[in-house]
Amino acid sequence: MPHYDETVHTALSDFISRSDFARNGCIITDLDGTALHEDQGRILIPEPVEFGFRKLHSLGRPFILNSLRFPLSILRTFGREWYTISNSPIPVVTLNGSLLGHVVQDSGGEMLFEELDAFPLSAEEIDRTIDVIEQLVAEDVKEALLFYYPRDWRIGEVIWTPVAERIITVRNKYVSASSVTAVELPKLREHLHAEDVCMMLLLIDLPHDRLMAYQHSNRSSFVTRAGVDKLFGARRMAELLQVELSSSVGAGDTEMDRFLSGVGLAVVVGSLPLDYRGIFGTVRLKTSVEFGQMLFDLAAMVGNRK
Repeated sequence: MPHYDETVHTALSDFISRSDFARNGCIITDLDGTALHEDQGRILIPEPVEFGFRKLHSLGRPFILNSLRFPLSILRTFGREWYTISNSPIPVVTLNGSLLGHVVQDSGGEMLFEELDAFPLSAEEIDRTIDVIEQLVAEDVKEALLFYYPRDWRIGEVIWTPVAERIITVRNKYVSASSVTAVELPKLREHLHAEDVCMMLLLIDLPHDRLMAYQHSNRSSFVTRAGVDKLFGARRMAELLQVELSSSVGAGDTEMDRFLSGVGLAVVVGSLPLDYRGIFGTVRLKTSVEFGQMLFDLAAMVGNRK
């Protein structure tokens, strides 16, 4: 097991004594780069993370997954593994806070998603994104891609390309997509207005110098309803589960993990110099394996107080 700095133990002890974690807190975690580990191209839940979550769950402390991933992606990859940790429905905040629910297992053993709340894009927000795409198409930027994620989790991830000849290439590159389409923009706009869409991602697959030439400095742009992000989703899920976010532990590894600023103890995993601070404290860990060890140590502290 890794041995992290003694300041982590001190921060854990201080958090336990100052918060109500043992009675009303939870653990809310990002997936990729935080609770998941990549080893030679294979993504897995490290054993220390699994053991730590299992121990905390046995002490009555629930966990929430908070991810950019769409529900079908979570179900297809790690849904069953997460479910076996608790053997009960797993609360999940997906699509940057815009679609909340539970990962559940039906009587036949199939993993499903049950919605608790959703915050789809407004018609105006959809139109603004399509307007940007129209400009790109007018400038002959054939490499623009629009990923969109309907509220109906069974649809999964849909990708639009302005060039029909690129459908096969795009499908081969983004194997997680349920479908790839190249309908004309008016039809795309009409289709997006006809259903609830929770998140969109505008991706421009161009070298940086060409991006600057088109004055589009961001290679990718996530679009959710105004005010909706991982912090918003965490707060709403905490309300639904009747837990206190301020008495909870949050773990993440990128700027998009804004929920780190709303939890009692913020755990930053990895090397990025994130500025998020927890209400009672902040710790920094190198890897997901260290995160698992921290969870186990946290469980030991909670168990000793009971």
